[in-house]
Amino acid sequence: MRILVAEDDPSLAEGLMRSLRQSGYAVDCVTNGEEADAALDANEFDLLILDLGLPKRSGLEVLKRLRSRKSATPVLILTARDSVNDRVTGLDAGADDYLAKPFELAELAARVRALTRRGMAGGSARISHGALTYDQVGRLARLNGEPVEFSARELGLLEIFLQRAGRLVSKDQLVNHLCEWGEEVSGNAIEVYVHRLRKKLEPGGVRIVTVRGLGYSLEKPEPQ
Repeated sequence: MRILVAEDDPSLAEGLMRSLRQSGYAVDCVTNGEEADAALDANEFDLLILDLGLPKRSGLEVLKRLRSRKSATPVLILTARDSVNDRVTGLDAGADDYLAKPFELAELAARVRALTRRGMAGGSARISHGALTYDQVGRLARLNGEPVEFSARELGLLEIFLQRAGRLVSKDQLVNHLCEWGEEVSGNAIEVYVHRLRKKLEPGGVRIVTVRGLGYSLEKPEPQ
């Protein structure tokens, strides 16, 4: 899962990135509204954490422009402005959640988990896919009831495939959702990660199929 943090306070931005990366997310950061708008226009993110008080272009304007492009990217607003009117304005402009500064990182982490899992299993904390169950809160997977160890990169891939079960996912999409700016991950590396993930899932009958020249698809389980 890839998150964009739009925050102009360097210490807060650094703390947010460190905490989110420790939770297994790929994180990019911008420090003003113009950079945020350009990043959102050029890239696909699973979540935007947006400060309203950004320089050059306000967070509210960034949000309105994002929604005008018909983007459904979840948005969590961070702001020191905590009046009812401010919350209503942000939510009406298309924000999904609102967190007032100062805040605890534990609460932020819980809100991030809630927003990023909405695309999977309708927001449920636990996903079942055939013999596979995945706990999105603890990022723990079980196959036929037994825990399975995955690397951070394999878990990232698994989340992407579960979010898009039964749909084709290209290598470019995998790279875009797994990698931060400056990370270089080749198509060959993606093939290796998918191969490792596939080997761990196939004993339980969970199959990732290759569509040659196009990408991969996590097969939907057979109806019981």
